[in-house]
Amino acid sequence: MISAKLVSLLIFVSAYALFVFFPRKRMQVAVIGAAALILTGVLSVPEAFLAINWNVMGIFVGTLVVADIFMVSRVPAYLAEIIVDRARNTAWAVLLICVLTGFISAFVENVATVLIVAPIAFALAKKLKINPTAMMIGIAVSSNLQGVATLIGDPPSMLLGGFAKMNFMDFFFYQGRPSIFFAVELGAICSFLVLYFIYRKHREKTQLLRVEKVKSWIPTIILVSLIFLLALSSFIDTGFSYTAGLLCMIFGGISLVWAKAHSNKSLFESLKPLDWETTLFLMGVFILVGSITSTGWIAVISDLLAGMVGGNIFFGYITIVFISIILSAFIDNVPFLVAMLPVAMSMSEKLSVSPSLFLFGLLIGASLGGNITPIGASANIVACGLLKKEGYEVKFGEFAKIGLPFTLVAVVAASSFIWFVWGVR
Repeated sequence: MISAKLVSLLIFVSAYALFVFFPRKRMQVAVIGAAALILTGVLSVPEAFLAINWNVMGIFVGTLVVADIFMVSRVPAYLAEIIVDRARNTAWAVLLICVLTGFISAFVENVATVLIVAPIAFALAKKLKINPTAMMIGIAVSSNLQGVATLIGDPPSMLLGGFAKMNFMDFFFYQGRPSIFFAVELGAICSFLVLYFIYRKHREKTQLLRVEKVKSWIPTIILVSLIFLLALSSFIDTGFSYTAGLLCMIFGGISLVWAKAHSNKSLFESLKPLDWETTLFLMGVFILVGSITSTGWIAVISDLLAGMVGGNIFFGYITIVFISIILSAFIDNVPFLVAMLPVAMSMSEKLSVSPSLFLFGLLIGASLGGNITPIGASANIVACGLLKKEGYEVKFGEFAKIGLPFTLVAVVAASSFIWFVWGVR
């Protein structure tokens, strides 16, 4: 009879292989894999339920609802038009749009951010009769970069926060030291120079016909209030147990009430457009990783990596970052990160180093590695889909021409910051 340990590995490896070859069916694969683990007896229903990080799920779903009404309010698009009109030429207009994208993405999920900013990018491209491909790629990679900066910016940050019990303020200062936010911003400054080099030839004066009007400032107030309360909750729920998820769900409920009053949509109509596919996918991945953790495979993998790097902490850190960059360029960073977080924690214990070094390095590599290819992150896939709809086919090499240098510069800067803050003794 096949042992539960072997069954869990076979289901896990099969699911992750299917994630690579059938990325559009990832939700179905994750759900079927989770169901298979329960049906084969590897996990009981209560064990599968407890394997899901419900605090992270609360943050994700609640933030999706708030982000949706923020996008509907047209405030981001309104701000983008102001920025474009005040820029001195096209190059700076594109760069400032990327900066705005990054700012929004620090608080709104990456895919939603791309959808918010994309109409302004296309309007600018049509007015100036230029190809919008490079601009949209810049928007996508900027969104992926800054999504890592805060707890609520994107699922990978939420996953790290849930695993390491980090609250909203811990992304700025953690255990008395500068944290992820400052590493990301250093990477953003350096990668901004890469984008400037790419867009520098566009010297045309920009001026859009202002068409956007703010429908309501209430969603902006809701979003800002949520951010403020998440920061405040950091002093109450120091163990990151439930408060952040509960707050996001409450504000998601408030957003639904506003949407109902503002548009007369039914509750079903308001909830239908949300990213339920990623929600179910995330739950399935939690269960898949929970199975290999409970059957001891995480310990085996961490032993192998620790043995490979020996006692060299710097080599171990570089290995974690490098593996993360390469694999997340082709594998969705959510399942990869969920699988690797316990490995990074176990490795840090074996090498007697602060877990933050490997965990932060893992987050940087996994989140930014997806910027190398058009399939490495959901925001990239959405950006390429929007371009295709406008008649522009994005080739692999065309995306990598911008994504690769952007990623290398951002990762080197951000990971170096992490090493000097958390690795140097």
